[in-house]
Amino acid sequence: MVILLIGALLIPAVTGTYLILAGRGPRPVPEENANMISLAASVATALLVIATVMARPVLNQPWLTSLGVRLHFAVDGISAPLLLLTALLSVAVVINARSRPSHGGSPTTFYGCLQLVELGALATFLARDAVIFYVSFEIVLVPMWVLISRYGDSHDLAARRDASGRFVLYTVLGSTLMLIGILALVQASGTADLDALAALHGAGIARSTQIIIAALLLVGMGIKIPIWPLHTWLPPAHTIAPTAGSVMLAAVLLKMGTYGVVRLAIAPLPLGFGALAPAFAVLGVIGIIWGGLACLVENDLKRLIAYSSVAHMGFVVLGLSSGTTVGLQAALFANIAHGVVSALLFFLVGGLKERWGSADIATARAALREVSPRLGFALVVGFAASLGLPGLVGFWGEFLAMYSAWNPAPDRPQTFMRFLVIMAVLGAGVAAAYSLRVLRLIWSGDRTTPAHADARGGEWSVLAVLCAAVLVLGVAPGLLLNSTSKAAAAITMEVPR
Repeated sequence: MVILLIGALLIPAVTGTYLILAGRGPRPVPEENANMISLAASVATALLVIATVMARPVLNQPWLTSLGVRLHFAVDGISAPLLLLTALLSVAVVINARSRPSHGGSPTTFYGCLQLVELGALATFLARDAVIFYVSFEIVLVPMWVLISRYGDSHDLAARRDASGRFVLYTVLGSTLMLIGILALVQASGTADLDALAALHGAGIARSTQIIIAALLLVGMGIKIPIWPLHTWLPPAHTIAPTAGSVMLAAVLLKMGTYGVVRLAIAPLPLGFGALAPAFAVLGVIGIIWGGLACLVENDLKRLIAYSSVAHMGFVVLGLSSGTTVGLQAALFANIAHGVVSALLFFLVGGLKERWGSADIATARAALREVSPRLGFALVVGFAASLGLPGLVGFWGEFLAMYSAWNPAPDRPQTFMRFLVIMAVLGAGVAAAYSLRVLRLIWSGDRTTPAHADARGGEWSVLAVLCAAVLVLGVAPGLLLNSTSKAAAAITMEVPR
């Protein structure tokens, strides 16, 4: 069964490398062929990931024996949903990109970078060695930078350079702090094995040392989540990135940061994280309110969704900070929910931007409900889920995060955490306001000009599947919550209910 896991990593690695090198050859691969190769690889990888999640194989082999680093990959209830999300969205971005020519540059390099982003994300969620986790995390950054800098919006080259430059500077800073924290954790505990670190629960590491290491890790991964005020690289990156880049950035890369907090801070450093959790929660709640207020005045639809991502990740941070099993499950559910909803909205906005010529919602346009009912339906579903409407996927993560913070772990300041919950509720109200603003400006109205084509073919297939996921997980959250309960309880050391 280990061959399933190896294949899930090997296919995107080989395909991505081949496509990038093929773009440098004397006979370039046509874009249609590059898309078909990438689609075949993504589908094969998705099938192998599904089989891996079901079979749960473990690969644990020595790699750098002198340093104690092992090629250790495995699946548990926490990583399984993220693996499925990554693999399935990788198929979706290739299908969606088929009808959308790349913005300059080699098409083979474009699809090759998408494959390498998938490789890095899958390896990150599979890794059970702290050093391998770091290496896998870093694999993603270079191809994502290429997608932003070479295939982003060509209308403003200066903005594209600024966005790609910010992305590199912020993420490299975060990577540096994360690496220092990982090395300190490995040195203090004597092992790089994430399973062993989780089993130790910080035993043998002084509380003061735990706090220092946890602070390094939280700041480093806080840049990658991103949390307020370390979020300023995200809106420019989303605004400039091609649709495929925006989807993978929001739905996959941001999840790698919160996943890292669980694996590297909460599980092995419970005392250190517990001491910093109130401050971490404060930053998350400020992000909820700040992101919502920014969305109320933002007219660029892609930037608006980027700011809403900061707000949604704030609920993830609040759930993680509660110190409870319910809070950890809430954070994991909110991660998946944001991945599905943000992918839906960025696919949708990418299509609208191509039809409109820009993403400015202040410009008078035809009402989607009049000229593009399919796009209009997807817009309503996406923003209804984004505001946390009950019955849709966005509700459960936010509700359970606030519930868990209202009744936090015994070592958390209960009164203070309840105050933060009240502030988060106000932020949820702001989310409803900006979601209704967008629907009023884009969906409602009687204007029918200028008309444009509705979603069809691959574009509509992707949007329809994501809308279905929003509805199914909203009505049946147990499909996800039940799969994470035991793994979450093992990390928080609570008895599962």
